[in-house]
Amino acid sequence: MTERVVLAYSGGLDTSVAIGWIGEETGAEVIAVAVDVGQGGEDLEVIRKRALACGAVDAYVADARDEFADEYCLPALKADALYLDRYPLVSALSRPVIVKHLVAAAHQHDATIVAHGCTGKGNDQVRFEVGIANLAPDLTCIAPVRDYAMTRDKAIEYAERAGLPIDQSKKSPYSIDQNVWGRAVETGFLEDIWNGPIEDVYEYTKDPAVAREPDEVVISFDAGVPVALDGRPVTVLQAIQELNSRAGGQGVGRLDLVEDRLVGIKSREVYEAPGAIALITAHQELVNVTVERELARYGRGVSQRWSELVYDGLWFSPLKRALDGFLDDLNSTVSGEIRMTLHGGRAVVTGRRGEESLYDFGLATYDTGDTFDQSAARGFIDIYGLSSKIAARRDQRLGRPLG
Repeated sequence: MTERVVLAYSGGLDTSVAIGWIGEETGAEVIAVAVDVGQGGEDLEVIRKRALACGAVDAYVADARDEFADEYCLPALKADALYLDRYPLVSALSRPVIVKHLVAAAHQHDATIVAHGCTGKGNDQVRFEVGIANLAPDLTCIAPVRDYAMTRDKAIEYAERAGLPIDQSKKSPYSIDQNVWGRAVETGFLEDIWNGPIEDVYEYTKDPAVAREPDEVVISFDAGVPVALDGRPVTVLQAIQELNSRAGGQGVGRLDLVEDRLVGIKSREVYEAPGAIALITAHQELVNVTVERELARYGRGVSQRWSELVYDGLWFSPLKRALDGFLDDLNSTVSGEIRMTLHGGRAVVTGRRGEESLYDFGLATYDTGDTFDQSAARGFIDIYGLSSKIAARRDQRLGRPLG
């Protein structure tokens, strides 16, 4: 029986050339799998037919948009996941859902190898291969660009020689990865980190400097899940899509970041994530209102570690699964409404309310109606500072500098 390879297929030059390249290098048949995670662009049926035209023995497209939103973006929202406190894991979140469909296709077609189009310098090779090893340790992985020195020049030459249906005249000067959670742009003139991004880099967001009327939105959450916008019920996917449009229309969600790649390289990336940034900003504020102090403090550390695990390709790891359980528990009280103003590139919270709120007006107010027992404060301060006060007395007695 002829060996079979399942290829993560995007429809671009590298993965189109990889179909024939893999066949020549390994003698295997190639099954191309494209996964729709809300990336837009070309019609996926066109992409499927291109894979067949490039030599795949079979090709199919998985519509994973709701799956991606519900099972990958939503956990990131519950975690307030921002790698390096800024990046909402746009590419990192899409890789495990793609991995899941690649593994399913490999089992369906009795394939023993999974291939992807990643280079040896990036994070995605790790995300694909570690994810596949976690779900199907019996499968092996190949990456033609990395493993067979399939350089861009060689790929173009191969495509022209083989007459592959790929139009290179529309090639972007940037490397772009996008899905419904956001858009990542790199390479080209952006590799000089002194160069500022220009407007043609952006697609999901409008120029925040252009004058326009503010947009006010009320986001309703139930146990950490966005369930309504301005009182209209929405799915998670619909919430992201509508806020991509509304927040993006106000220039919200632009990020220009030099980040630490898993392989040890610092990389400059420009991101657009209007819906993600708006939702995370709203969720963070509702956490502030509804989650007890010590749980919230611990949760911020969990958020950082969760973000690092996902960025580093460990979506299916035991620790990530355990942290998911903690975050689900933390989010059990994160219900209520957040009012936000979207304007000038910012998503600003202006109101919060809900039955799960821990905000007590009587305790917080300085005016008539104050129910806080201020007389209790003196004893609290004495006990709270007692250990450091004892240490200060010792240091004073021994002539050591204080403070």
